[in-house]
Amino acid sequence: MPVSAALLSLSDRQGLDKLAAALRSRGFRLVATSGTAAAIRELGIECEEVGDLTGFPPLLGGRVKTLHPNVFAGILASRADESHVAELERYDLPAFSVVAVTLYPFERVVAGGAAEAEAVENIDIGGVTLLRAAAKNYADVTVLSDPRQYDDFMSALESGGSSVAGRRELAAAAFARCEEYDAAIARFFAPSDSATSEPPATLRLSLPRELALRYGENPWARAAFYLGAGAPAHPKQLSGKTLSYNNLLDVDSCLRLLAPVDEPGGFPASARTHRAVQAAIVKHTVPCGYAARGSAAAALEAALGADPISAFGGIVACSGRIDKAAAELLRARFLEVVAAPGYDDDARALLATKKNLRLLEFEPQLPAALLRAPKIRSALGGVLFEYPDPDAPPDVWKVVTRSAPEQARWRDLLFAFGAVRQIKSNAAVVVKDEVTLGVCGGQTNRVAAVELACRRAGDAVRGAVLATDGFFPFADGIEAAAAAGIGAVVAPSGSIRDSEVIAAAERLGVPLVFASRRYFLH
Repeated sequence: MPVSAALLSLSDRQGLDKLAAALRSRGFRLVATSGTAAAIRELGIECEEVGDLTGFPPLLGGRVKTLHPNVFAGILASRADESHVAELERYDLPAFSVVAVTLYPFERVVAGGAAEAEAVENIDIGGVTLLRAAAKNYADVTVLSDPRQYDDFMSALESGGSSVAGRRELAAAAFARCEEYDAAIARFFAPSDSATSEPPATLRLSLPRELALRYGENPWARAAFYLGAGAPAHPKQLSGKTLSYNNLLDVDSCLRLLAPVDEPGGFPASARTHRAVQAAIVKHTVPCGYAARGSAAAALEAALGADPISAFGGIVACSGRIDKAAAELLRARFLEVVAAPGYDDDARALLATKKNLRLLEFEPQLPAALLRAPKIRSALGGVLFEYPDPDAPPDVWKVVTRSAPEQARWRDLLFAFGAVRQIKSNAAVVVKDEVTLGVCGGQTNRVAAVELACRRAGDAVRGAVLATDGFFPFADGIEAAAAAGIGAVVAPSGSIRDSEVIAAAERLGVPLVFASRRYFLH
C-alpha cells in the first residue's frame, strides 16, 4: 500500500498549524490546494500542491483545482480491494487516509449582502465533492469538515488512529455540512419576495442546533432549539439560568405582542397613540398583562398591575430600554425571563443579582420580524407551512352602528385588537387606557370568551372596550359584552348573522366596529 497521505483544502484555516504539524509528525504525505499549501509551507512544513499530482495548475480562475482522477482515486480506493490498491500502485497515486476541507464561505458572504456575482464565485464545487467522496469511503478515510473536529482527531492520532465508528460519525457530519451548504445556496436562488410566492413545492429544512435544552415541554422529553440561516436573530442571553423549551415558546409569544400594529383603513387620525413603550407579560403563551405608556417603568408597572397573580413566575418583555426605575420594579417580583432591547448599566447589574432570572437582549426589529417570518409546525406526522401575512389588502375598519366609539376609545380598540390577534382562538380582550384588564383565549365558543374576559376585568370593565379575534356567530356575544358594561367593541365581520349582531348592538347602545380581517390563532 502506498504511504498514507492527507489532502487539505481549507478556506477557513483555523487550527491549520496544529493539524499540519500533527499529520506530518505521524509520517503523512501532505497534499493541498495552492493557497492551503502556501500557508502550510509558511509554517515550515513540507507540502505538495494538488497541481503536482494532477499535472494541471488551478484552471478558470481557481474554479477547477481538485476535480481529477489522480485526486479522487486516492480518496475512493478501498484498502480491502486488492484491485484498487494495485491501480494506485500502477499509476503511482497516493492513498489519502485523511481529507480536511472547509468550504468557501458562501453563507457568510451572502449574509454580508454580497452581489450575486460574488455569491456565485463562493459556491464551492470541488470542496463539496471532496467531502462527499471521503465520507463515502469512511471505512478507510477520515473526513474533517470543521476545524472544531481537529482536536479530537489529533488525540485519536496519538492513540493509534481513529476507529471505524469515529470515522463514520465524521462522515455523517460531512454529509450534513454538504446538505446545509446546498440548502443555503437553494435559498439564495429562491424567489426573493417569499411573501408573494406560493409555499415551496419541496420544503427543505437544514437547521443547525443553536441550543441544547435540558428537557422539552415536560421533564422526560428531550429537546433542542434549532435556528436556520436567514431566521431573525434570536435574543442574546446576558445572565441567568439556561433557557428552557417552555421559556422559548413564551418569549416568542411575548415578543410578538410588541410588534407594531398598523392602523387600519377607516381609523381616525386624531386617535393615534403617542405612548411609545409597550410591556407584555405572558404565562404559558397566554398574555396576562399588556400595556402602553410613555416610559419603560410606567409600561411595566401597568402591565404587572393588570393581573398580578398571573404575572407571578411570568415572562416579561418591554419594547423600551430598561433603566434603574424599571429594573427595581422587576427585581421586586418573581419572574422567569425579562427581555428588552437594551439595559442601562445600573439596571443590568441590579437584575443580574437575581441568579435564576434569565435576562435577554433583543434587536428592536425582532418582534415585527417574527410576525413576518414563515410559520412551520408539525401535524399528523407531517409539517404545516404558511406565510402568515402575505401581500394582501390591508385591514379596513367600519363603524356599523349609528353611534361611533368615543374619541378616547379608538386608541384602546386598536390596542385591544393588536393584543387579541396573539391569543389562542376563540379569544376576547378587555382594555381600558391601553392596559389589558381581562384576557381570555382558547375557548370553544365565543360568548364564553367574552363573558370570561369581562369577568376577569372586574368592576373596571364598565366603560372599557372589547376586541375579539373572530366574528360573532350570534348576537349573544355582543349581548354579554353590553351586560358587563363594555363601552365599545371591535370584531371581524363575516357572520351570516352580522345584521342580527348589529341590531343587538344598536338596541343595547354599544358602538360596534367591524374589521375586514380576522386573526385566528391555533
